Amino acid sequence: MWSDEVEQALAAGPSDDLAAAELDNVRSWRAACQAVEAKVSFLRRMIQGRLDIVTAERRRRAEGGNATDLASLVDELPRILADRPAPAAPGAGGVNPGRLPTSLMPPDDDSLTVDLDAIVDPASLGTVVDLPDERLDELDARLSAFEAEVSRRRKALFGRIDQLAAELARRYRTGEATVGASPPA
Repeated sequence: MWSDEVEQALAAGPSDDLAAAELDNVRSWRAACQAVEAKVSFLRRMIQGRLDIVTAERRRRAEGGNATDLASLVDELPRILADRPAPAAPGAGGVNPGRLPTSLMPPDDDSLTVDLDAIVDPASLGTVVDLPDERLDELDARLSAFEAEVSRRRKALFGRIDQLAAELARRYRTGEATVGASPPA
């Protein structure tokens, strides 16, 4: 499960004395964290897509749209799912640039969306126009909470990746390591 992988990645290696760790281990820990982060980022994008659809349906209804008009929702999907700048973090002043995904290919992990599918699976999105307003409100709340949890863990992964990258950069700066080189055997 995705959350177990996050916890394993965050727990890998020492967090207090990276300077004493072997270079190959630091690189390996960073690569493992980056691989897990790519999965978590994909999951987050999947959550956001489903949340955007639910939010658009709620907005369409609030603006007087027919609650059973699937065609108008489908017509709006390109706009609903279009990439757009993320809102800035509080106090950041402007758009939050985030981090670019390392891969646009879906991860080869069938268990990645199990938690998301338990909230709303892809087939259920096709019937979102048939749901009562209360169910849409519930989906919105559950998806928002799940997105917040995934984002929180993703941020922790970024912190760990940054910590490992900073240690590697320190070693390159001081000459303790060279890019691409392994220590002598």
